[in-house]
Amino acid sequence: MADRTYLDWPFFDPRHADLADELDVWAARHAADVHSGDADADCRELVRRLGAAGWLRHAVDQDGSGIDTRAICLIRETLARHNGLADFAFAMQGLGSGAISLFGSAAQRERYLERVARGEAIAAFALSEPGAGSDVAAMQCAAVRDGDDYVLNGEKTWISNGGIADFYVLFARTGEQPGARGISAFIIDAATPGFEIAERIQVIAPHPLARLRLRDCRLPAGARLGEAGQGFKVAMATLDVFRTSVAAAALGFARRALDEALAHARTRSMFGQVLADFQLTQAKLAQMATDIDSSALLTYRAAWQRDQGRKVTREAAMAKMTATETAQQVIDHAVQLFGGLGVVSEHPVERLYREIRALRIYEGATEVQQLIIARELLREHN
Repeated sequence: MADRTYLDWPFFDPRHADLADELDVWAARHAADVHSGDADADCRELVRRLGAAGWLRHAVDQDGSGIDTRAICLIRETLARHNGLADFAFAMQGLGSGAISLFGSAAQRERYLERVARGEAIAAFALSEPGAGSDVAAMQCAAVRDGDDYVLNGEKTWISNGGIADFYVLFARTGEQPGARGISAFIIDAATPGFEIAERIQVIAPHPLARLRLRDCRLPAGARLGEAGQGFKVAMATLDVFRTSVAAAALGFARRALDEALAHARTRSMFGQVLADFQLTQAKLAQMATDIDSSALLTYRAAWQRDQGRKVTREAAMAKMTATETAQQVIDHAVQLFGGLGVVSEHPVERLYREIRALRIYEGATEVQQLIIARELLREHN
């Protein structure tokens, strides 16, 4: 049983603990068993279940009241502990529609957000390109104004939910100014002529992922999301909402790894004792638990600060960097404690080992988080 005492920390209101407890029960019954081996089908099913149960409403701001960051983080942590793909399905509904929640017109919000919240439309966020990942300003995908329309050409890659999404929030260069100031955001329905899935990408922890291609893809000006040339602002504001929740997902993976390691250490016989009797094992478990709590403090500090309306650029970067790097180490320790069992395909810790790796890269790699933290520190001490 995962440690739940952190729910008593002053970062949370009583409703947050109730939310986490309710979801924990629901996820054990309705999310943990979704492992058919078909990532597309599993993701669709999880989106359907999450929507039907009302959990996706926490990821969507339908009425303009804002998104509860602490709730988002608790949901991601809980889902990740039960099933990494359930966390993915929830997170992408939030990230994929987040720009619409933040910057969408009344018509755009009405058209998309309710369907996302019900699990009836799958969302995707299309920012990265073959030559522009962390360096968004290097974006080459272009949107050229043609009367009342925009015509888009280019490629996007590493797009989560690519291939199963019903719509994509996609960023393209519109050229109002050089670099990041000349990018705009658009909403593209998957069936739009000129939009296609160029390649499905297979990764070590399977989930829907694709490279997209746009060839003379024509969109009405009403498909633009926010102001022209403000796409970088739209993208960064959306990522700011969900970056802290990546740390929370890492926490969920790490807590599951520690639970598995504790259970194994108590029962694995070795040299007339059990594994937990050895001081080396105890030292490893102590370090795992301490590192998890350190990550949790950073994560929920950032979530609390954002919910107070404070800027959290530095704090979110610290949380994301620390929690994902720590989770990788905790899970590696768990694999080591399991020995040969730890590398058997589809064993819980083997699956965690594959699932955690991407979190150190997506939504800003660890090295990018280090640059963000240093930049904020230097700015504050200028």
